[in-house]
Amino acid sequence: MGAAGLADRLAAARAGALVGREQERAVLDLMLSGAAQAPFVAYLHGPGGIGKSSLVRYAARQAELAGRRVVHVDGRFLETDPRRLEEAAAPACSEPGTVLLIDTFEQCQPLETWLRETFLPRLADQAIVVAAGRTAPDAEWSLDPGWAQLFTALPVRPLDPAESDALLAARGVPAEQRGAFVAFAGGSPLALSLAASVPPAAPGAPWYPAGDTLTTLVERLVGDLPSALHRRALEVVAQAYVTREPLLRAVLGDENTNTVFTWLRQLPYIEVTPEGLHPHDAVRATLEADLRWRDPERCDDIRARISLAGLQAVRSATADDALLRVAEWMFLFRDHDRPDNLYDHRKHPHIEDTPLRPEDVPAVLRMAEEAEGPASAAAVAHWLRRQPDAFRVHRYTGSTTPVSFMAILRLDAPLPEDRAEDPVIAAVWDLVETAAPLGPGEHLGIRRFAVQPGGHQQPSPLMELISRRTIAEEMRTQQRAVTFTVFEDADRWGRYLAEAGMPQVAAVDVGGLRQHVFGRDWRRQTVEQWVQNRARTALTPLATWPATAPARGPGDQLPRAAFEEGVLEALRTWHTPREFATSALLHSHLVAPGSPDPAADLRDAITTALDAIQIDPAGVKAHEALTATYITAPRTHRAAARRLGVPYGTYRRHLALAKERLTEQLLRQPATTPTPAPPHQLPRE
Repeated sequence: MGAAGLADRLAAARAGALVGREQERAVLDLMLSGAAQAPFVAYLHGPGGIGKSSLVRYAARQAELAGRRVVHVDGRFLETDPRRLEEAAAPACSEPGTVLLIDTFEQCQPLETWLRETFLPRLADQAIVVAAGRTAPDAEWSLDPGWAQLFTALPVRPLDPAESDALLAARGVPAEQRGAFVAFAGGSPLALSLAASVPPAAPGAPWYPAGDTLTTLVERLVGDLPSALHRRALEVVAQAYVTREPLLRAVLGDENTNTVFTWLRQLPYIEVTPEGLHPHDAVRATLEADLRWRDPERCDDIRARISLAGLQAVRSATADDALLRVAEWMFLFRDHDRPDNLYDHRKHPHIEDTPLRPEDVPAVLRMAEEAEGPASAAAVAHWLRRQPDAFRVHRYTGSTTPVSFMAILRLDAPLPEDRAEDPVIAAVWDLVETAAPLGPGEHLGIRRFAVQPGGHQQPSPLMELISRRTIAEEMRTQQRAVTFTVFEDADRWGRYLAEAGMPQVAAVDVGGLRQHVFGRDWRRQTVEQWVQNRARTALTPLATWPATAPARGPGDQLPRAAFEEGVLEALRTWHTPREFATSALLHSHLVAPGSPDPAADLRDAITTALDAIQIDPAGVKAHEALTATYITAPRTHRAAARRLGVPYGTYRRHLALAKERLTEQLLRQPATTPTPAPPHQLPRE
């Protein structure tokens, strides 16, 4: 069967499965007929899973049957950038009668005004538009006397019981089971479809949702998989914002990735989009929670692999796409603690991130003085002369007026005028020269300014854009030894930065305002290590700035939490020497100050502690669990459990107790002292 034949059959099957929605379909049919009284734009809106996409597919099918050109755009991948929408929808501006479909419009809601006022009037004759999103349309559509005649909003509501029953009948659910499904689903086509995909526990038995109903449904779906590889692939889809085949390959290896990707795209709760595979939100949340409950360590391992793949995607992206790739990477951390008063992107128009233009300079200086005072403005003026290319300016689409700016400076040697003109830079150079001197070819980077007048450094789309640009710069820059970022509002941002491994290292007075400097030494933890560590939700961030306290004495200890995390990280990286060589335990009592080979000393200390815990049967089990899991390096924890010949649940309990026992043994271990050098021998006369 050819691809076209399959596409036709899929479209026909989907059209046949669409039940109810007579009012919505009547409007769409009227629009497609070209009737004079038909609206030009139809806006479908309603909650997730209510059936908006099914109506969009219906419109596409009917348009194709009528011989019209169909242009389908997915708002999830526009990044609220009008240029992306213009490129995707270009045929609708040149070919008469084109049907433009914009699905998931809530993801590009800031474009609504631009779409209405700038883009839609340019469409070709007889073109029509169907948009679908979770958010109700802007009231301006109906308030504008012109658009009021050409626009219609179509709220998509839950199916009534008769329509729900009809949908289940179309899916082949026996009549005697449909009542329970209808009562459970509440008219949601997605919930009905998921329920219909899960048969009763036994033939003829009634279907009852138990516990968290959606969790139960997905667990039933996930429980019958072709192989463990298919399960791992589904776990990747649940964590990543969008899954492409290269991402799957990066996380799972080359093991039948192509076959598994093809299988994934056929699942009923996975959407195939132009950017890749995207699970339904509720299914994603359930799969992720299920994995974290079943195997938290594997969940963290998958997240770390996805995070590393995201880093590579940012590095290989074009300059225009880099911020989009960073946004996909940041999706991994959507549940991490963030500053309060989080903003709603939908309330803000689109913002463009652009290089500094010469005509921007007066506005940039004015914003700096308004937000931070004349002393800060003087520092901005200095760096505008020294490094104009370091500045990025933000402006709303269609406007040339800057609304915020940032600067990321790159420095490899202090100049007297830099110290004199900018107290923050003077303090930073003092820190670097004292605690982390630069080596040949190395440089430091500092996100020196993040100026947003009006709501200075409060969470906003502007601050989000500044954050993305800063992360992209760190990920893509080579030979950066240390990096800093500066915030006036340390109370709001300090804890978030500390949890990301970037502690406060200085506070500087600039014209009466306290500027707080947060720092990281990339030589203590590489970018590759950082993105993986950041994705491990249970880990304590590694100290990434050198301590300025006096050198450690033989009896000194790391803080307990940092020591415990260091033990786990040393075990995880036992077979990866580059990562092991950055262990926080290298700065503990386990390694002698000035050791010629601190990594070897740390391995010896851990091996000694492993041998020492075998003093009773429980200690023997602990030794076996740790050795089988980390030292002999099986591929998975389940493989370690099989090697030990114990049930997986028993193994997990043994491993948790083993880690505690090893940590206690290492804490009790005597401090290592330097080996005395042999006495100097004078040459004989």
